[in-house]
Parts: sequence; C-alpha cells; structure tokens
Amino acid sequence: MSEKEFLLTKEGYNKLEEELEFLKTVRRKEVADKIKVARGFGDLSENAEYDEAKNEQAQVEDRILVLEHMLINAKIIEESEIKTDAVGAGSTIILKDLSDGEVEEYTIVGSAESDPFNGKISNESPVGQACLGMKKGDTVTVVTNGGTFNYEIMEIKR
Repeated sequence: MSEKEFLLTKEGYNKLEEELEFLKTVRRKEVADKIKVARGFGDLSENAEYDEAKNEQAQVEDRILVLEHMLINAKIIEESEIKTDAVGAGSTIILKDLSDGEVEEYTIVGSAESDPFNGKISNESPVGQACLGMKKGDTVTVVTNGGTFNYEIMEIKR
C-alpha cells in the first residue's frame, strides 16, 4: 500500500517542522514535569491531575507521530513548478462569485496546510477540486453542503 503524499508549500513544511521541534523539545518536557508533580499528590488511581497529564502526554505523542508521518511523506510544491496557465497545487486564484459579483482570492494547497480563513484552501476541498486544471476565464460549478455555486476564474498566479 502506498503512503498518502502530503502537498505542502515550503512555508507550510517549515511550519510543521517548527511545530514538531517545539513538541519534542518544549511540550514533552512540560508534560513530563506535570506528570512528575501530579505523582506527588498521592494515590494515582484517584488522581485527576495525573490522569489529565497522562492524557495530555498521549495527545502530544500522537501529534508528534502525525507530524513525523506528514513530513516524511511530504511533497513540497516548488515555486518553479507552479503554472499560471491552469490551476494546480500552489496556484493563487482570483474567483468571482457569479451570483453576487463578490471576488475572493485563494491559494490552492494540500490538505495539511489548508487554512480557509487565511485564504488557503485544500486541493481536496470542493472549491479546490472544481478549480484544478481550469484556466483563466473558465466558469466552475462548486457543489457543497451549503448549495451550488458558480465562479469565474479571473486570474491565476504564483
């Protein structure tokens, strides 16, 4: 079975590396210290602080494993590979909503880096999927749980 490839910009890759480093060097120690303090409170079978610290430790370790997996299987979207003739991963697109004329700008990124509130949408999202391979001037129809939307691709840039 092949591993899922995680598309990331160089910036996104670096952020995940920083998070991993922080979890390994700072959070692990903080949680270990919490566990040590909680052990001092006595009977571990009825020690809520100890249980909470152990749960926090499990969450930190799980996140470390996820990040390591993502970084090992990352494919960095190189700036030189981003085309402006058709939408692809790494493209920044300007879309015009054909129902109300509202214009929105998004960068198509991999799911691991998706942040819609900051204009980064996943290539696996409804809008991202609908736009992949499309060209400037094309109309795309996006079907979501919230309804069907039509957009015109106004511009594609790096």
